[in-house]
Amino acid sequence: MPAARQLFDYPKYWAECFGAAPFLPMSRDEMDLLGWDSCDIIIVTGDAYVDHPSFGMAIIGRLLEAQGFRVGIISQPDWQSKDAFTTLGKPNLFFGVAAGNMDSMINRYTADRKIRSDDAYTPGGKAGSRPDRASLVYSQRCREAFKDVPVVLGGIEASLRRIAHYDYWQDKVRHSLLLDAKADILLYGNAERAVVEIAQRLSRGEDIQTITDIRGTAFMRRDTPQGWFELDSTRIDRPGKVDKIINPYVNTQDTSACAVEQAKGPGEEGAEATEDGVQVVQLLPHPRLERDRTVIRLPSFEKVKSDPVLYAHANRVLHLETNPGNARALVQRHGEKDVWFNPPPIPLTTEEMDYVFGLPYARVPHPAYGDAKIPAYEMIRFSVNIMRGCFGGCTFCSITEHEGRIIQNRSHDSIIREIEEIRDKVPGFTGVISDLGGPTANMYRIACKSPEIEAACRKPSCVYPGICENLNTDHSSLIGLYRKARELPGVKKVLIASGLRYDLAVESPEYVKELVTHHVGGYLKIAPEHTEQGPLSRMMKPGIGTYDTFKRLFEKYTKEAGKKQYLIPYFIAAHPGTSDEDMMNLALWLKTNDFRADQVQAFYPSPMATATAMYHSGKNPLRRVTYKSDGVESVKGERQRRLHKAFLRYHDPKNWPLLREALKEMGRADLIGNSKQQLIPTFQPAVEGYASARRKNSTAAGSKAKPGVILTQHNGLPPRDSGARKKPAGKKSGKSAPRASARRS
Repeated sequence: MPAARQLFDYPKYWAECFGAAPFLPMSRDEMDLLGWDSCDIIIVTGDAYVDHPSFGMAIIGRLLEAQGFRVGIISQPDWQSKDAFTTLGKPNLFFGVAAGNMDSMINRYTADRKIRSDDAYTPGGKAGSRPDRASLVYSQRCREAFKDVPVVLGGIEASLRRIAHYDYWQDKVRHSLLLDAKADILLYGNAERAVVEIAQRLSRGEDIQTITDIRGTAFMRRDTPQGWFELDSTRIDRPGKVDKIINPYVNTQDTSACAVEQAKGPGEEGAEATEDGVQVVQLLPHPRLERDRTVIRLPSFEKVKSDPVLYAHANRVLHLETNPGNARALVQRHGEKDVWFNPPPIPLTTEEMDYVFGLPYARVPHPAYGDAKIPAYEMIRFSVNIMRGCFGGCTFCSITEHEGRIIQNRSHDSIIREIEEIRDKVPGFTGVISDLGGPTANMYRIACKSPEIEAACRKPSCVYPGICENLNTDHSSLIGLYRKARELPGVKKVLIASGLRYDLAVESPEYVKELVTHHVGGYLKIAPEHTEQGPLSRMMKPGIGTYDTFKRLFEKYTKEAGKKQYLIPYFIAAHPGTSDEDMMNLALWLKTNDFRADQVQAFYPSPMATATAMYHSGKNPLRRVTYKSDGVESVKGERQRRLHKAFLRYHDPKNWPLLREALKEMGRADLIGNSKQQLIPTFQPAVEGYASARRKNSTAAGSKAKPGVILTQHNGLPPRDSGARKKPAGKKSGKSAPRASARRS
């Protein structure tokens, strides 16, 4: 993997003399108190400003401050005019613009395109404090306020919309956000390296338009520069003469997967034609190209907008070029200009992760909010992020697209110091660390056994269809961390609330025992997502048998510990590739295992995800994409979406009429009846009376039902280090399990 300059190796900017601010200023008065006449950089964010490393604006702001720059925050500004964007004056270097810890459309709308009633990243949970497509709107307002100041886009919304992408809310393919927002440059992924480099170079007087060599950035340019080799991957079929074309469907396990297809045109040496005029493409050897001077041309915006199959093809090529060790630059035409995407950023080292998380965060919301509660902060204020990234590659999830597949770990010492800081400084701490995790609870310190293989690999997942033989699944470092954390004075309990990758956990029974014995707060959430192979293969998730294996270990060690603890499995409704029969079988599995879902959410097509490409194109980008390749059926009609959710809530009388009708249409009327083996009863009680009677009986007899299954999906929500954490649902052991009601993030 290419070497990268360390974050702490840059010379400090002259404003370092001002030192660290208690909070990054949000007003002119705060700037005056700090002795500042101006800000060097102003960050505009759609979230309330919480000075905590789970919030993107705090990480980037404190990191730039540590480089010596004066950083101001404009949080949730009134976007109706430019006035709010002039609050802190004109920044000397640039505006940094982000929608917040979530894509602003997912933040505001449900999977059924209904407006949400709350916003977890706003004081009081109040909805409506940010605009739709916030990055776009904020960028344009910054430009109106100070037209000559560079605008730098970042955050998860920019990351997932950096390329021409399908937009679920408009049901169409939109431009790269960079083009629509009219920004100067876009940073994707975890952007610490890129933002520091840009700040340093702008401070030395460089023009933002000339900064085109930083990894993890996207920008506009007219043509491919001299000295670059361009691979044409704009087409699928190849009639007639075809120029050099990359083969994006080479074996992803082939470490030399950079083969180039060449074909001669009619009449040229090496070309052959059949009687019907069809060209036979001849594969010729080609010397290994210089990867850092090679760019792959994707189908243009105009092409992918009008041709869903080309959209799926472009999505496949994009995802094959995401390993920082071997990824090449990409370029996509938008009208008369190209949007150029440099390869992904080099992951942070452990020393750099410790540096970022060790910056002087106040760990509380800005005092301007007074006593108002910010729900997202309340969820994570006693939790600690120990790593970044996810190599699971689930097609519906945005974590891998944003943070990458290579796990970036903090050291034990850094994590323990943060726990001590929470214990000593955070108001309201009662001795319970609510989570010690990340995007996935148990990927800490897990990586490829060989750095060389890791740098050359192009597989989309390290754990699908099975765990890669090159993956080191040793959990011993994580076990040691758990033991150190719970032995700290003043720490009564350390819970694990992050989602657990159970197919990895079963590789280490010792880890499962440690987890179940000491770190489960009544419930443990895991995500089988489905029981049927059709949807599971489109999700890149293991079969339900792996869940059963983990469940046996969980119950064994729970019994040995003398506790009453429960698994909460999550499932997705209406994922691409899911049939009505699949959902029926899942409902039967739920009933057999006595699970009842309190909350259900259907698949949510987040920008750039592979499952979203399936939803839009009807093709499977996990395999070779052609016009004749097998399609993927997606649930799009309102009735069918309601039906899939109804199967997950088979126990709700409100859903029985729809389910009876559907089961009869499916030829499964045998599942309608009053026996335990049947899915729904023949009678239809008054819903109010039924619910009241059920509550009364549960109160009288004591509930013995298993906890409710909270069914949802990743929804393009931010990774754990960006603030999307939930309090661990659960009661103290020894009590019966109530039905759970918290949504999974």
